[in-house]
Amino acid sequence: MLYFDNAATSLQKPPQVAAAVMEAMGVLGNPGRGAYEPALQAARRLHAARQLLAELFNAPGAERIAFAYNATQALNTVIFGLLQPGDHAITTVCEHNSVLRPLYALEQRGLQVTRLECDACGRIDYDELERSLRKDTKAVVLAHASNVTGNVVDLARVGAFTQANGLLLIVDAAQTAGCLPIDVQKLGVNVLCFTGHKGLLGPTGTGGLYVRPGLKVAPLVVGGSGVQSFATVHPQQMPTALEAGTPNVQGIAGLHAALLARKDNAALEPAAVHCHELQLARRFIEGVRDIPNIKLYGDYREDSARVGIVSLNLGDEDAGAVSDALWEQYGICTRAGAHCAPLLHKALGTERQGAVRFSFGPYNTLAEVDEAVKALRELAET
Repeated sequence: MLYFDNAATSLQKPPQVAAAVMEAMGVLGNPGRGAYEPALQAARRLHAARQLLAELFNAPGAERIAFAYNATQALNTVIFGLLQPGDHAITTVCEHNSVLRPLYALEQRGLQVTRLECDACGRIDYDELERSLRKDTKAVVLAHASNVTGNVVDLARVGAFTQANGLLLIVDAAQTAGCLPIDVQKLGVNVLCFTGHKGLLGPTGTGGLYVRPGLKVAPLVVGGSGVQSFATVHPQQMPTALEAGTPNVQGIAGLHAALLARKDNAALEPAAVHCHELQLARRFIEGVRDIPNIKLYGDYREDSARVGIVSLNLGDEDAGAVSDALWEQYGICTRAGAHCAPLLHKALGTERQGAVRFSFGPYNTLAEVDEAVKALRELAET
C-alpha cells in the first residue's frame, strides 16, 4: 500500500504515539478531578503537551493553548465566540467547510461576510483585502494553506494588514501545523486553530487553538471543569475557559508523544518536514506533467509557496473513478471529490468532476512517488 492521503490524516506516525496511548489507558485518570496520582499524572501530561505546542508555535505561554477534538471544533469555537451580528468578516473562496459553514450560520443572524475570489490557480489577490475593508470589519478568517491546491497564504502580509487596521487574524492551520514553521507572535496571529492528527502526527480526536493574551473568546461548550463548581458561569481563565468536560486524555498523551518525537528527530521538525514534502511534490509534478490529459490545480511556479499537496484530473474521467482505480489496481490511497472546499472547486471549474488529491507526508519516499507517477501513466494509456 502507498499512502498519499496525509491531508486527511497521517497514517504513519512515530511508534511512540501508539505506545503512549496504550500506556495512558492504564495509568492516566481524569485531570483536575482529584489529588491522587492517576489524576495528577493526567494533568501533568496535558500541561506538558500544552508546553510543547506553545514552543512549536512560539506562543507566550502554555496557558494560551486550549485543547479541542479537532480543528473543526476549534474553528467553530472561535468563529462563534468572537463574531457577532452586525460585524463584518473577510474570508476567501479557498476555505474548508470548517470555516465556511460557521460563517454561513452567522450570516443568517446578521454577520456580514466578504469572500475574496481566487484566480484559475487558486491564488487570492491580496490587494482585495484593502478593497474589502469596512468600518465594521472585525476579523480576517482564512486557511494557512489550501487542502485542495496546496497553495500557502502569505500570513506575514495578511498579518501586517490586520495589525495595521486593528483586526483579528484567525488562522486555520489544519494543513500546516507541524508541516510549516509557525510563529504566532511574529505573524500577528490572534487565534490559530490546529488539528493533532495530520502534520502533528498525533491521534485523531486531538487538536486545539492558540488564543493571544488579552483576547476573550466566548466558549462554544460549557459544563464541568473540575474547578469553581458552585459558579453559575463557566470559568473564564485560559485554558479552562475553552475546555469543558473530560478531555481526550489518551489522545493527548499520544499527541504529547508525537511532539516529543519531533524534538528528538530533526527530520520531523516543521522546516525539515516542509523541505521533504516539497521535494516529494516536485518530483511528482515533474513526473506527471507530460502525461497526456493530466490537469494540475494550483500554483506550481518554481518560487510559489506551497505544501506537499497536489490535486489533478485525468482528462474528463470522474475523479472518484480514477481514485478507485489507483486503489484497486495499484494499492494507492488518494482522496477524490470536493474535499469539503466547494467554493474553491467552483472557482477551479471542478464542481462536477472533483479532483484526485495526492498529499505527501514525512514518511513517504521518492520511490513511492515514482510508483504513483508510473500508475498514473498506465491509467492514462488505458
